[in-house]
Amino acid sequence: MKDEDQTDNRLIDSEIIQKDESSDLSLRPQKLSEFIGQPQVQKNLSTFISAAGHREEAMDHSLLFGPPGLGKTTLAQIISHELGVGFRSTSGPIINKAGDLAALLTNLQPKDVLFIGEGPSARTIKIDLPPFTLVGATTRSGLLTTPLRDRFGIQIRMEFYNSTDLVKILLKLATKLKVNLNKDGAYEIAKRSRGTPRVAGRLLRRVRDILYVSEDDIIDYKFADKALAQLDVDKSGLDAIDRKYLNVIIEKYQGGPVGLDTLSAVLSEQKDMIEEVIEPYLLQRGLIQRSSRGRFISASGWRHLGFEPPSKAEEQADMMNTPNKI
Repeated sequence: MKDEDQTDNRLIDSEIIQKDESSDLSLRPQKLSEFIGQPQVQKNLSTFISAAGHREEAMDHSLLFGPPGLGKTTLAQIISHELGVGFRSTSGPIINKAGDLAALLTNLQPKDVLFIGEGPSARTIKIDLPPFTLVGATTRSGLLTTPLRDRFGIQIRMEFYNSTDLVKILLKLATKLKVNLNKDGAYEIAKRSRGTPRVAGRLLRRVRDILYVSEDDIIDYKFADKALAQLDVDKSGLDAIDRKYLNVIIEKYQGGPVGLDTLSAVLSEQKDMIEEVIEPYLLQRGLIQRSSRGRFISASGWRHLGFEPPSKAEEQADMMNTPNKI
């Protein structure tokens, strides 16, 4: 039987987390000055918002792209708030016919912000509209056609957060949640949050639950370490599914390479689940590598699981990092 419940309840899956916490709007920053992290993004958005206000025009259409959980939806709401205009939100998948989009567009007021989350929309319709700002958000900007992408005058890439900024976010969130969290405890949670505020928030909530049924009264380093171990999130932010992925390639395929179709069958997971949810963080940490021949475990990946990497793993790494070699 497929481990469906385990996959759907991953503490570190920021796309699943978004569904659970989308109603928690009161905890989100409302102004750029309250937003933590992404300093270059903040600086550029502040410039574009101020310029649009000075010209008394709608801000250019904007595309926010990057991994899930980094604040794209929050920034779209902040843009609307800073511009002092209305905010409408939808997502690509729920726009099933031209009439759905037309209904949204014809209700826009001048300079309003319309936010559309990730999803395809290939229909073309012509409607007379007041000037407005379309903010699009996607985790995979490469799937957008060039003509569509070029219509966004402002294109902003969101980056993973460092632990320092995540600690600030966690301490601020802990205050709002009335959780007794010290800096050492926040840092331990931040280290395991995969560079993603949404994951950090989810982990804090679950550690808070463990605190409430314990005899402790503060989340410090020792308590956070113990609670995260109970949640099966290791010191690098990997969970049981990540480690299962690595172990399968090592134990069944001697570290790889192994094709995506084979991994999908062995893990009983859909290919897009593997590519979009499991692999990105493993790639970011350098624990796996991908080539035309398939996936294989890097030397770092072997060591992470407590194994000494075979010489093959070192050779594969050299091949991937040396130009003009296959």
